[in-house]
Amino acid sequence: MPPRNLLSLKTHAKVRGNMHDVITPVNAEGRAKLGIRSGDTVRVVQNIVELKKGRGTDKKEKTIKNTRKQVFEGLVLSVKHGTEAGASFTVRATLSGVGVEKTFPLYSPLIDSIEIVKRSPVRRSKLYFIREKAAKEVRRQLRNARMLHLKSDETIAPAEAETPAEGEVEEGAVAVPAAPEEEPKKEEEVVA
Repeated sequence: MPPRNLLSLKTHAKVRGNMHDVITPVNAEGRAKLGIRSGDTVRVVQNIVELKKGRGTDKKEKTIKNTRKQVFEGLVLSVKHGTEAGASFTVRATLSGVGVEKTFPLYSPLIDSIEIVKRSPVRRSKLYFIREKAAKEVRRQLRNARMLHLKSDETIAPAEAETPAEGEVEEGAVAVPAAPEEEPKKEEEVVA
């Protein structure tokens, strides 16, 4: 009779098995072979189920399920647990000027497809420093915009409409001749 420890190890190996033995709607082999790494730009298509509650013609509560696909494309900041059953990856994207991060389980049935758009060479396995880098970039852009005193198109359009066209004079206004424009002074070049 074999020792108890060996027997328990064999049964444990059978129960645990491979990802191939588990019945799942996800193509586990395909997702494992993708080899998602930090620095990849990925496009994740996710199935989102929306529940809508309402009353029908028979005045009873009804729940309607509506599924739609949502695409999230961004930079992979980290991959955790490789390709094992609990693997996950974090994707960061800038949407409408706001940084958004989503963490997706690799083998989630809610993910319809994962597509690697671009591979970038990186020297880190976790790219969390990108968060601060992006924040600094946004601050720098805001600082530059403040220095320029930019205005939106909405405020410029009414101001143009209020000024009279050339040659027209409003009632009660005195016409003042425009000052002649001065020509810029030319700099003399010194030839040595």
